[in-house]
Amino acid sequence: MVEASTQVRADLDRLLPLVEPLFTEALQEGEAKRVAEAMRYSLAAGGKRVRPVLCMLAAEAIGSKPERARSCAIALEFIHTYSLIHDDLPAMDDDDLRRGKPTCHIAFGEGQAILAGDGLLTEAFQILATDSNLSPEACVEAVRILSEAAGWRGMVGGQSLDLEGEALTSSGGTYDLEHLKRIHRLKTGALLRVSLELGAIAGSASPLQRGALREAGAALGLAFQIQDDILDATSTAEQMGKRVGKDEGKGKITYPLLLGLEGARLALTEATSTALTHIQSLPNPRSLTAWAHYLAERTA
Repeated sequence: MVEASTQVRADLDRLLPLVEPLFTEALQEGEAKRVAEAMRYSLAAGGKRVRPVLCMLAAEAIGSKPERARSCAIALEFIHTYSLIHDDLPAMDDDDLRRGKPTCHIAFGEGQAILAGDGLLTEAFQILATDSNLSPEACVEAVRILSEAAGWRGMVGGQSLDLEGEALTSSGGTYDLEHLKRIHRLKTGALLRVSLELGAIAGSASPLQRGALREAGAALGLAFQIQDDILDATSTAEQMGKRVGKDEGKGKITYPLLLGLEGARLALTEATSTALTHIQSLPNPRSLTAWAHYLAERTA
């Protein structure tokens, strides 16, 4: 873990300066100042920036430059941040703390938070559509796969299934591991999977390389969510920067609940191993390998 953490820190130090200033640069001009402020507030809250970094590392893993994937990386962070804003709303997860700060709807009100999420979602595709570094064909393909991963066949659909699951358990029902896997594959896994696939598109990957990155991303997405479930059951709010134990409190089915902590950790190991198998087939696997280990072993 020490070696993986060292590589992850080195990757963050060299890659985040490529995108971090641009997260809010695109939101400076416009007449609706309050919603722009809410959008910048949520983006500036920080976080691990996992999706944009994985996107740029995927491009590097096939021998391309990370700058080629910059607009894809920014679009991913915009969509991820939009999803967090909406997830935190009272009608969804009803959270008042995100990354150690008041959530967007606490700071700006529910109406502005909803609009801030809407604004970030649509701005993501504006950024992709105006990237001169992507060929027209690559741009269309990037928009196609990102919209599917973020939409009702992906992240939105996963959130819907999650809400259905909460309603089921609150009425005394339950659901099984296959249904939980479906929620995780769509709600969290789809955007992580597409992070690596967008890096493949931006870096002009071969079909085999793109397929390897897509499969690695799917496995990493599953591993990431399993570890989230484990952390929600075992960590403190101070460690996580948000409320913990809320999954059990809302009656959500999780990997630890279905499999026990040891069973959940075994599932985490298996998903990570699958990701590593695909990553090792790439020309430059070092950084993605370190990130796979880091994401599985992180404590926040």
